[in-house]
Amino acid sequence: MNKSKKDKKKVKVKRSTAGLGLFADEPISRNDFILEYTGEQISTSEADRRGGKYLFELSDSVVIDGKGRENIARYINHSCKPNCETDTVRGRIIITARKNIQTGEELTYDYGKEYFDDFIKEAGCLCSHCLSKK
Repeated sequence: MNKSKKDKKKVKVKRSTAGLGLFADEPISRNDFILEYTGEQISTSEADRRGGKYLFELSDSVVIDGKGRENIARYINHSCKPNCETDTVRGRIIITARKNIQTGEELTYDYGKEYFDDFIKEAGCLCSHCLSKK
């Protein structure tokens, strides 16, 4: 993957139902590259020692600690019906659109079962899909 800063979609951090979220500042087409999840690459043992909510597994032995505010992808919230997906490509975590996304729409992806069970399940999911069922 050879994406540059000009390929990134325009996005904005704003308030969401789950705190802060990342929102489309322009229409995004299905399969478009949106941005990369960035941060310090650390070992899984170091990630276990540090803990935190912004750890993204890159491989069985490497984790990206995306806690830095320059990693605006950290503001993408979980959803049970997400409009984005993540993929590991040549040692990078990229985020792409699963469907067409309108200007002003919150960007979301599924954080996975382990994260959901550890951080979301007890308090309840705040994604728009789950909130609409209440």
